[in-house]
Amino acid sequence: MSNEFIAELRKWAAEVVRSNASGDVAGMHRAVELISKHFVVQPHEVAILVAMPDDRFLRFVLPENLQGMGQIPLTSANSLAVRTAREKRPEMINHFSAIPHTTVFEAVPISEDQRGVPIQKIMSAPILLEKKAIGVIQVSRKGASPSDAGADFVTQQLRELKIVADTIAPCIPLCAKESELHSI
Repeated sequence: MSNEFIAELRKWAAEVVRSNASGDVAGMHRAVELISKHFVVQPHEVAILVAMPDDRFLRFVLPENLQGMGQIPLTSANSLAVRTAREKRPEMINHFSAIPHTTVFEAVPISEDQRGVPIQKIMSAPILLEKKAIGVIQVSRKGASPSDAGADFVTQQLRELKIVADTIAPCIPLCAKESELHSI
């Protein structure tokens, strides 16, 4: 992991905490920009989900086009994000399209002129604050096929994603509306 990348991410996180940008999802865009550049993915391939106050659901904060698409029940058996939050451990799957999972979020168009694309490869890490899962960060590679999606993720990148999750954790309560945040 480049020292420059983590230094920039830490600088961003410190600024968010210092300015107490409560409810400011827009503030997360800089973090997503840094994360997507580091992992060589598109910004829409970085997802941040937060735990809801009722301890029953995860909700997308980013990408923004998934915010209104519903919530993921924490009872879901086929959700990598739920498993990541529940088990509080990072996971990497380079054959994601072959594993049973809910595809409703992949079907959501990326933009007005760009259709949704299947996730082929994915890394998922819990966002922990005081040892409690308050969310999940996922980095994916999308494409029509695994080869179209690009290179496989490697163990070192999964370790880096966990460092990213730990770095942004203090910002999640500030960037998600307090009424929408809880721990699992």
